[in-house]
Parts: sequence; structure tokens; C-alpha cells
Amino acid sequence: MALAFATLKRFEFSLRRARILPAIAVIWTLLLVALAASPAQAGYAAIVVDANSGRVLHSRNADTPNFPASLTKMMTLFMAFEALDKGTLAIHQPLVVSKRAAGQPASKLGLKVGETITVDEAIRAMSVKSANDVATVIAEAIGGTEVKFAQMMTARARELGMTRTSFRNASGLPNKRQKSTARDMSILGRALINDLPDYYGYFSVKSFKYKGKTYRSHNSLLKNYAGTDGIKTGYIRASGFNLVTSTERDGIRLVGVVFGGKTAARRDRHMQSLLNRNWERARAASTYAARPIPKPPVPGSETIIAAANIDTPIPPTIVRRTRADWGIQIGAFAGYTDAHIAAGNVAQRLSDVPVTASLKIQPVSQSADTLFRARLMGMDEISARASCQQLIRNGQVCALVTPQGDELASLPSR
Repeated sequence: MALAFATLKRFEFSLRRARILPAIAVIWTLLLVALAASPAQAGYAAIVVDANSGRVLHSRNADTPNFPASLTKMMTLFMAFEALDKGTLAIHQPLVVSKRAAGQPASKLGLKVGETITVDEAIRAMSVKSANDVATVIAEAIGGTEVKFAQMMTARARELGMTRTSFRNASGLPNKRQKSTARDMSILGRALINDLPDYYGYFSVKSFKYKGKTYRSHNSLLKNYAGTDGIKTGYIRASGFNLVTSTERDGIRLVGVVFGGKTAARRDRHMQSLLNRNWERARAASTYAARPIPKPPVPGSETIIAAANIDTPIPPTIVRRTRADWGIQIGAFAGYTDAHIAAGNVAQRLSDVPVTASLKIQPVSQSADTLFRARLMGMDEISARASCQQLIRNGQVCALVTPQGDELASLPSR
């Protein structure tokens, strides 16, 4: 009797187990599917800000934490640029590749343990190729270890005002504790533009060569959206397609950030749409547009400007009104980046530049080559002439540019 009772119990347990196991299997399968799908369902976020004032023109989920992916390399490059500024790195300094750096997954240059890469090559590899192995090389050169460097990155980010950002590596490779926000990335973008202008031109580079191979930028807006000169793309499965971009038109510069794009193409189209919708709003709020209109001169007080020290004589000009549509040209360069950096450096050195002035880089085709004119426009005639004279005294070449865009005369260096 006892044996029969035990057999019955085992039979009942088997029945219950047979009913429960399929239910558990179904639940477990659903959990696995959800876990597998979740990394691809990145959170969408976007922000557009005026790069000069920091004014927010558009914002959606801007403070929601997301995975920055290779946008992380913006901070790695920021740290590298500051190290160059301080002299702790030199632009042509060779950096040795460690075993950890060589072992990083793609995207990468494929560096070997023990070989070297210069700081300049490393910067280009990160800004153009988004090379993960190179990011680790830079991290170890500055921080000793990548872990220590990530701590330095986070601390510096906090100082910049990126309060919701934490870095765990230099490349943006997946790490569940590495998070940032659209707002924080816009802060970093502005810092790269405004605080480190001598190095920002690296983000305009569309391609670079290394060991005979040419690498091209992932940032298609550099060639497809007028005025764009940087900054960085990013992608891992958990983040979706991310982008920080900087575009300048008519003295107004916008920084846009998009997190969580479904594809690179859709992300780029969305960024263009965001920027298109905010140009007019930015112009309306611009300090240039809001500046007081100059009072007309008192009759009889017109100033006569003598055209001295100019190769091609220009008749003396009687200035009866102040029109901010003159400018100066400081040279023509083989590359956009060189022209932009040169014009920015000149603008910083000039004294009494009017608030209406802005940089203009103009491509000019000559047979098979394209040159880029570096100009500072939006000045009145008096300011333009005074600026050219100042450049001459400092041993530079300068040309006046008329409101029609013509070079009025060349001013030789002395």
C-alpha cells in the first residue's frame, strides 16, 4: 500500500512538472528575445544649440542618458588637444602600441604590438577612421592606463559642465556604465570649437593616408550639407547611429546632436532637417542681428580716408555711411582646414574687430585644383582698411574686399 501511494505521488509530480516546464520554456524564450532585442532599440534624443551663445534652439530627450559610442572619441581628442597645448604631447611624437591597444576590436587601423604611430597620425585616425586601437594608444600615452584615462576624461567632462556623462574607455566600445546625453555632447562640441580652435580643423579632414591606405570620413554631412566642418559620428548596437555636427553660415554656427538613429542615412537626414528648421530662429536671436543700428554721421563730419601704402593706388574715399559689408582677404590655401585655421588665427590677433565680422572660406576652382580663400567679412570700410594695415605691420599679406566681393587692392608685406 505504501509503495502504491509513493508511486502515485511521483506520477502526480511528473504531471505537474510536465505542465510547468512548457510554461517556463515559453517565458524564458520571451525573456531571451527581449534581451536580444533591447540593445538595438536605442533611445532617441536630439538638441540644437547656437555655438556662440549656447542658446538651445531645439531639444528632445536632451538629458536622457544614452550610450555615446564613438562620440566618446571627441573627449579623447579634447584631452589630446589640451595635452598638445600644455606641451605634455608633441604633434610628431611617436607613441608605442601596447598589447591592449593592438587587441581592440574594429573599427581599427590594425596596429601591431610594439610599432609606433605619431600623435598627428593618431588624431587623424580617430577623427576620420574612428580607430579604436588608436584611441587606446592615446589614452595610455596621457593617462598611463586606459582605466586611469577614462577617470581623467570623466573629471574633465564634469569641469566642462557635462554633469550626466561618465566614461569607462577612450573609444566608445560597449560598456553599460559609459553614458552621456545629447546636451552634454553639445557642451563638448562647443568646447572643442571655442576653447581649442587651433585643433578643431582636424574634424574637417575628410580623408587621410596611413601606410599607403586611404581612409575616408564617416561624416557625410562634410560634403553633403553646406557649411558643415565637423564633428563626429558614432555607432554601437546599443546606441543606434549617433552624430554631433557643427555648421556655420553667415556668421551663425549651430551645433546639433542626434542619438539613436535607425540607420546612418536616416540619422543624417534628420540632422539636416533639424538644422534647416533652426537657422532662422538662430539668426533672429543672434547678437549680430540684435545690435543697435549705428547713428548716421553728423553732416559735415565725414572722414576722408587716405589710401596710403597700397601697390595699386586707390582714390581717397569719402565715407558717408558705415556699411558692414567690406572685408579683408588674408590668403588662398590648398585645403579648407588650412584656410579656416589661418583665418581664425588672424581674427584672434586683430584688434578692434567689429562684432559684425565673421569668417568666410570660399572655394575657387583653378583647372583641376580647388583653392580656398580665407576672408574676414562683415566689416565697415574703415575697419577693413585698419585691419589690413595692422596685418602689414606684422609682416602679412592682406587684400581689401569690396561689398561686391572683389579684391580692391593688394597690400604687400613689409
